[in-house]
Amino acid sequence: MFKKILVANRSEIAIRVFRAAHELHIPSVGVYSAEDRLTLHRFSTREAYRVGEGKGPIDAYLDMEDIIRVAKLSGADAIHPGYGFLSENPNFAHLCAESGITFIGPSPEIMRRLGNKVEARALAIEADVPVMPATEPLPDDDGEIVRLAGEIGYPLMLKASWGGGGRGMRVIEDESALVEQVAAARREAGAAFGNDEVYLEKLVRNARHVEVQIMGDLHGQVVHLFERDCTVQRRHQKIVERAPAPYLSQAERDEICAAAVRLARSVHYSNAGTVEFLQDVDSGEFYFIEVNPRIQVEHTVTEQITGLDLVKSQIRIAAGGRIGDIDSSGIPSQEHIAMRGAAIQCRVTTEDPRNNFIPDYGHIVAYRSPAGPGIRLDAGTAYSGAVIGRHYDSLLVKITASGVAETEATDRMLRGLSEFRVRGVETNLAFLNALISDSRFIRGEYNTRFVDETPHLLQLKVDETDGAQLLHYIGEVMVNGNAQVAGRRQPKALTAPGRRPAADP
Repeated sequence: MFKKILVANRSEIAIRVFRAAHELHIPSVGVYSAEDRLTLHRFSTREAYRVGEGKGPIDAYLDMEDIIRVAKLSGADAIHPGYGFLSENPNFAHLCAESGITFIGPSPEIMRRLGNKVEARALAIEADVPVMPATEPLPDDDGEIVRLAGEIGYPLMLKASWGGGGRGMRVIEDESALVEQVAAARREAGAAFGNDEVYLEKLVRNARHVEVQIMGDLHGQVVHLFERDCTVQRRHQKIVERAPAPYLSQAERDEICAAAVRLARSVHYSNAGTVEFLQDVDSGEFYFIEVNPRIQVEHTVTEQITGLDLVKSQIRIAAGGRIGDIDSSGIPSQEHIAMRGAAIQCRVTTEDPRNNFIPDYGHIVAYRSPAGPGIRLDAGTAYSGAVIGRHYDSLLVKITASGVAETEATDRMLRGLSEFRVRGVETNLAFLNALISDSRFIRGEYNTRFVDETPHLLQLKVDETDGAQLLHYIGEVMVNGNAQVAGRRQPKALTAPGRRPAADP
């Protein structure tokens, strides 16, 4: 087993890995940017170092050489990249190997092959996994781009060959916007991933997004841990994830999980990964999208329905643990991996649903989290006094609810959302409550356009939480005097709809 693990990430995923290492009796090392010097993850492990001296808040966590320097300085012999940042960078995995440090994830070779969506598609075809009609990487010639698009047929989805997170993605309805959108997608992809390669793929209008969790060891074993439904999205970003997918038959579940394992075995995949698919709701057919060679934000729902700790298993497998030997890897053989009950995860963000989900910033002046049976929280900045800055994504806390049945998981999620109290910044809690309460969501009758096509989810009303915020504000004025709170945003209950309060900077 490793002597010490450095976590090359921040916020909730860094804390998640620290906890896994602690349970395995392995010391852990954190890193932080200048902007994160007061954040919780820095103080959640005994040893933490600033990285990226003189670099921006994002670039600090992308400074491969400095992270390797800190690993050597601290005596870490393994690095866990979390998700985002360097987690899918084969160059970083290669640099770790060159430095004698174990990268807790797939090999650089596997990451290169699967990180390129076009090559991953070719590998899927070889493994007899169904794929969506698509082009090769687009050429520079505009006329040839128009011809290739016509061969597949509109509507089309324009995608970046590298990376994810919705960057570079465009829906192309017809030829009129094609060339302009290709140029814009190339610019966005180049800026986000350092590679501007894009391609076109057939767009399925009525689609669901299903992904299969896989785990492979260094000895050739690959298993699946069932599927997750990630259909409910906004701007190609996932909002709610659930397991199992409520609309799949057992035959469909067996088919999609087997396809994911075939693809993973064909490339000798190791460590945690996710194979993503679209399902055409009208035909029931599945199509391969991509492989994410890392732990996912939504891994919590898989852990809740299987009882397995995926992050601890990542560490054990990177150290040589064998799948099928529960003591060495934490993962049993396929026939002993069982699915029990149901789980739902919601991403609570500091965004304003009433204002086109614009991220909000400031101090959290009061925070109360939910608790009780079947509630799990994964947080990085969710506490009273936390500063929500502009430099990173708006995720505040992940809440995962589980139960013996889907209805119980849903009821617990609604209870959990209602128990949250967050003061000082806007959140999407009211929107999540409306979404989880929607009858079509409960029945699993939705597609990837569900949020965009369900406007009542955004018709949020001032409720009792605003009343509580009003009382909190009045209490502050009485205790501290009006001058000390005048510069802070007033509660919406103090202002007429559509008007900005005079004291709002």
